[in-house]
Amino acid sequence: MAPIGAGSVFSVAPWHDYPVTDFPDTTWLTIPDLTEMLGLKVSQVRRLIEDRALLARRIDGVWKVPSAFIVDGEPMSELRGTIIVLGDSGFTDDEAMDWLLGVDDSLGTSPIAALHAGRKAEVRRVAQALG
Repeated sequence: MAPIGAGSVFSVAPWHDYPVTDFPDTTWLTIPDLTEMLGLKVSQVRRLIEDRALLARRIDGVWKVPSAFIVDGEPMSELRGTIIVLGDSGFTDDEAMDWLLGVDDSLGTSPIAALHAGRKAEVRRVAQALG
């Protein structure tokens, strides 16, 4: 899969559609939800995705971002670096999303929950070891 920055992610759909049931505890935000929540224009939200500050996935034909990626009305600051580490470890964006939302045995929780708990260094160490 091409990196997010390679062309418009919204005109070329490099991601697969995944049913919401793959992550039943995840609340998904649409681009319009994010524009309202973040106080940004659609183009600015798209830029956050292209710049890897957020990951998005098509669900039922609509681009969505997990609400866990937003903290205090902004993209989680620890997320971008973690996404970059995962990319450097050979993860596609889909694989990175799956790993962030799924439970990692070595962390004892999902990586996104560990990031919320302030365990950024541990999460990134585990991500690097997966490469």
